[in-house]
Amino acid sequence: MKYVLVTGGVVSGLGKGVTASSIGVLLKACGLRVTSIKIDPYLNTDAGTMSPFEHGEVFVLDDGGEVDLDLGNYERFLDIKLTRDNNITTGKIYQAVINKERKGDYLGKTVQVVPHITDEIQDWIERVAMNPVDGTDKPADVCVIELGGTIGDIESMPFIEALGQFSYRVGPGNFCLVHVSLVPVLTVVGEQKTKPTQHSVRGLRGLGLMPDILACRSTQPLEENVKLKLSQFCQVPVSNIVNLHDVTNIWHIPLLLRDQRAHEAILKVLGLWCVGKVPQEPKLSEWTERASRFDKLKSPVRIAMVGKYTGISDSYLSILKALLHASVALDRKLVVDWVPSCDLEDSAAVETPDAYEKAWGLLKGANGVLVPGGFGDRGVQGKILAAKHARENNVPYLGICLGMQIAVIEYARSVMKLRDANSTEFDPAAKTPCVIFMPEGSKTHMGATMRLGSRRTFFQVNNCKSAKLYANANYVDERHRHRYEVNPDMVSEFEKAGLSFVGRDESGRRMEIIELPTHKFFVGTQFHPEFNSRPGKPSPLFLGLIAASSGQLEHLLQRTSGAVSSPTRCIAGPGAPKTKLRMNGLVSTYFANGSSIHI
Repeated sequence: MKYVLVTGGVVSGLGKGVTASSIGVLLKACGLRVTSIKIDPYLNTDAGTMSPFEHGEVFVLDDGGEVDLDLGNYERFLDIKLTRDNNITTGKIYQAVINKERKGDYLGKTVQVVPHITDEIQDWIERVAMNPVDGTDKPADVCVIELGGTIGDIESMPFIEALGQFSYRVGPGNFCLVHVSLVPVLTVVGEQKTKPTQHSVRGLRGLGLMPDILACRSTQPLEENVKLKLSQFCQVPVSNIVNLHDVTNIWHIPLLLRDQRAHEAILKVLGLWCVGKVPQEPKLSEWTERASRFDKLKSPVRIAMVGKYTGISDSYLSILKALLHASVALDRKLVVDWVPSCDLEDSAAVETPDAYEKAWGLLKGANGVLVPGGFGDRGVQGKILAAKHARENNVPYLGICLGMQIAVIEYARSVMKLRDANSTEFDPAAKTPCVIFMPEGSKTHMGATMRLGSRRTFFQVNNCKSAKLYANANYVDERHRHRYEVNPDMVSEFEKAGLSFVGRDESGRRMEIIELPTHKFFVGTQFHPEFNSRPGKPSPLFLGLIAASSGQLEHLLQRTSGAVSSPTRCIAGPGAPKTKLRMNGLVSTYFANGSSIHI
């Protein structure tokens, strides 16, 4: 097993996650199997209880792991499926060590950071790196490890020490350190400054780690004399200094690395270049085509994102990426209009009239509406109003998790005239509880107590839009993260009133997908389809939203499913059908089992 460690210096937010993912893409394009590990030095066991405002979205894996959003980047870029163990946190490591101490595994020794914590980190990395992630039973050839935070952070010190020991443990030719640093330009002087990177590398070397490759972030391409200066003072060959300057979209990053022969530098450090174990130059024709197509898109499609965490785009990162994948596949330039749900409420008209008018202006001017998941009652009424606007005005709507529950509540209130309809999340004493707490959930513990991970949804009607978008599959496996569900005792009332529950779980009592048959595109899902979207394999439901919002839905449905005569019940078969679709030159394969800001 070979290891590539990606660290960061000077400041946070340099793009270590995208850099690590791009390195993985490059190595995979050379014919190697690649896996990834993210190290987060915080004490939380996982990211499940962290605020989106503070940490961005919580990414959910197939096994139910609630992890850092960077693992979403790894899965999207590398088209792999990771596990919760691929996200290492300080909390997990200390918990594992304390559990061993309680069992007596240390034979009465004094348990210390060195060697017990550092050994646990190294053992964890070695164990997880061997797990297959690409759908086969074969382990990876290379494991890309990203160390979160910035070199010098106190909380990272045990990991730095462990990784220094680890480089010695695996031996020369099996460990490559890529250090991502910043080369800023002071506006007054107007020249690229190398001193921050020099100090960052000096700090890294003082902690026992020597960078093999420097990945320098900058606004513009590095000047040649700057590279020579970095090489001299950081003791890194010029050929091992790559520049990651600002680009129009992140799909260019693997291409930047390839053009600067970063793969050659990494493979030489890992001892793979000279022995001829790499059978090919990196094949990135699809990435090149996709990045080029993105830059040429002109016809806009406006999607109103109605949420409560709109102050930070990372809160909805996977949704933004899924929208982007779908819009590029359908030749549309994505424009996301952020609509704070609180600003749509009647109270905002009095308290903040300007924000109220702006929010409603964005909502009414959008081609489609998306209401994502969330927790708590803040802004819920605004989301209900957004769902009502979309339903009454035949505007394409996609509600995810809470967004589906919101649509159900709105339908109960407006169409079925159940004025007291609500979720017990917002009103525990609701007279008409159309959304209820799941009986298996915990009301005393928050972490890892939701319905999490990949679950199977069976289509009840195969002539619905959702089933057609999934290529007439009998069932789909998608990822979940929720505590509340549609009240199964009220389903018959909803269906009599015209709301169709076209997808349910294996028991038939848990509602997974809703549709309004008479609407252009009004779909809600209890699961999170964005987590399975990939650049070359967009989520079918996001494709449906973008297609409906840009006048392409009928054509898309014809391509995905063909004509289906009349509604029939679907019976789950032993295998999941698959269909290949060609959309504007990109081939996408949909499997039944998995599958204003300018992006």
